[in-house]
Amino acid sequence: MRERLEKVHRLRAAGVDPYSRGFQPTHSSEAAKALLGEAERTPPVAVAGRLMVKRQQGGLVFADLQDGHGRIQLMANRSILGDEEFGRFADLDLGDIVGVSGPIFRTKRGEITLEVNSFQLLTKSLRPLPEKWHGLKDVEIRYRQRYVDLLANPQVREVFRARTQIITAIRGLLDERGFIDVETPVLQEVPGGGHARPFQTHHNALGRDLYLRIALELHLKRLLVGGFERVYEVGRVFRNEGLSPRHNPEFTLMECYQAYADYEDMMQLAEDILVCSAMAANRPLETSYEGEAVNLTPPYRRERMADLVLEYTGKHAAGEELNDLFEEHVQPRLRQPTFVLDYPVEVSPLARPREDDPRFVERFELVILGREYANAFTELTDPIDQRARFEAQAAMRAAGNVEAHPMDEDFLRAVEYGLPPCGGMGVGLDRLVMLVMDQPSIRDVILFPVMKPEA
Repeated sequence: MRERLEKVHRLRAAGVDPYSRGFQPTHSSEAAKALLGEAERTPPVAVAGRLMVKRQQGGLVFADLQDGHGRIQLMANRSILGDEEFGRFADLDLGDIVGVSGPIFRTKRGEITLEVNSFQLLTKSLRPLPEKWHGLKDVEIRYRQRYVDLLANPQVREVFRARTQIITAIRGLLDERGFIDVETPVLQEVPGGGHARPFQTHHNALGRDLYLRIALELHLKRLLVGGFERVYEVGRVFRNEGLSPRHNPEFTLMECYQAYADYEDMMQLAEDILVCSAMAANRPLETSYEGEAVNLTPPYRRERMADLVLEYTGKHAAGEELNDLFEEHVQPRLRQPTFVLDYPVEVSPLARPREDDPRFVERFELVILGREYANAFTELTDPIDQRARFEAQAAMRAAGNVEAHPMDEDFLRAVEYGLPPCGGMGVGLDRLVMLVMDQPSIRDVILFPVMKPEA
């Protein structure tokens, strides 16, 4: 860094700004290379990016320039640039961002190359890039310094491009089916819609505590009360919990709600979302995750939770005991896509009870490789039942269960106006990207994950 700082001082003394105002590329690296075709040379083009490799051979300097699309080789020739400009180019460091202009040609070895007729230093890099075989495989450095990880590892950039393509495809699927993309509050008076410990903050002007949302559900249902019939939101939610390969305190959730639908409709939609996600990332439906084969081709297996618990444990159970047995003994053993149906009413305060057996609700979770990927209900629309459920949850909170659902009088008021019959679903998009792109940790698909303090 000391040497690079000295270069900055020398450049400024020579009247050269090491942090230029701007440059106008005419082509990306890939587009510039594509221009050559069968021709020997092209007219001059302008590209910009970061120097990643540089080597000198007498009066020639070869370098690789990397932009957001790929890399292109540069060749600076002393006889073309002259001694002074050639010396300036040779003095550039790896990591410097430059703009270069010149024609595209092929070297004797057949490599497509840009002949540097002129160049401009755009940003002087003060920190040397880490050597490829050192540091970048340290996951703590990779996650903490994602900017370096992205620079050094093209496959990481591809994961995040695929993430964007997957989310765009899901939005497109919902848009085509008449869902409206909406935004609901991140700061909430009552953090409802899930079982989780919220983050708490304080609003100084109003003099009251607020919470970061743990789910999107209750405000989206309010919109169905207001007359929208199909709504969805892709947004960050926040849960005050620990870190693990599957958990980050903030993550991206898609929730959608459809009037006059039920959890059967949501199962079909869940299958369609899995298929469109794989297609968007150009991944096969018959794929693998960390070496284990998984087939995402619909239709997926459908089984009642009580039947699965009996099958795997030989036990009959009800209520929270049934859910606990499922989570401990059954869920980890469900490897291929499985809709687990009909959860106990005690663990599902927002779902509609089954008419044939009100001990259970019309709810499913989609489990793949032992993990939950979607959670959906036929939604509870009876305000009297909903109030009773909230009161039971409030008693649990009073008894010390901090993750029990809080009482939400405004949501109850909305349901009392009339919530139409509806189905709703939430999909954790980070886990979905992990699955489709075969990434072992949620931190591999979140650009800037929460990290422990640096030592």
